[in-house]
Amino acid sequence: MSSSETATGGGAGAEAAPAHPVLTANRPRPAAGWSLLWSELSVLFRRWRTWAMLAALAAIPILIAIAVRLTGGARAGRGPAFLDQITANGLFVGFTALVVCVPLFLPLTVGVVAGDTIAGEASHGTLRYLVIAPAGRLRLLAVKYAGAAAFCVAGTLVVIVAGSAIGAILFPIGPVTLLSGTQVGPWDAFGRLLMIGAYVVVSLLGLCAIGLFFSTLTDVPVGAMAATIVLSVVSQVLDQLPQLEALHPWLFSHYWFGFADFLRDPVSWDAFGSNALLQLGYVAVFGALAFGRFTTKDILS
Repeated sequence: MSSSETATGGGAGAEAAPAHPVLTANRPRPAAGWSLLWSELSVLFRRWRTWAMLAALAAIPILIAIAVRLTGGARAGRGPAFLDQITANGLFVGFTALVVCVPLFLPLTVGVVAGDTIAGEASHGTLRYLVIAPAGRLRLLAVKYAGAAAFCVAGTLVVIVAGSAIGAILFPIGPVTLLSGTQVGPWDAFGRLLMIGAYVVVSLLGLCAIGLFFSTLTDVPVGAMAATIVLSVVSQVLDQLPQLEALHPWLFSHYWFGFADFLRDPVSWDAFGSNALLQLGYVAVFGALAFGRFTTKDILS
């Protein structure tokens, strides 16, 4: 065989090989990401643990409403915000439940879900198979984060719906007087309650990114969950110290209670904009850290 025949792969009878056979075979399909996302959401919302946490969140407004009903109301100025107004209007059950859930219960459940994203797969030995799939590591991280964000939406909606339902059952429903003194109808008030729910979801997105990052650091889900929850508590404690006032605007929990602006007429969007920008910064920073850690992590050994 001549050198020219060797260079051309064995002569004129040889078939030409495709230029990039490996790249062509392994190129991810556009539908792979959506398929992985639906699979993640399906697994997340089929778990008993997820439904147990949602049931616990739903129980909070129910317990608040029953307690107020049995005791005949609360003294003005005592207890969480809006508690003393529940007997006059059942819609305030939803407002009060969100005030109670934002500092502890919602971050607690979100910390459990976000901390389990990557570490849970690693502990069950399924992470290597997910990475080998065409989705790749970056898309897997994005899907896991989207699943945690979806739980934020579900958890917040559960509190709102359960609070509104039990409030309508146990108490009268009527016009709501806003903080600015303007009175709005029940449907307008419920719309503002949904806006507050959207504000709460945005507030928790930064915590989701932090939990995702912690989840890439360990193969033990409990460790990532605990670190996320503890950091949430620490951030709120630091936000209450006047000596650290310069640090407050940079804490991811600083604007968590800024949703009172939705109870004014007209609605003020300043707090929402500041909160969204802050959470976006945390998502960008801790998302980048999670990606850097995950792409260099040896998960096959």
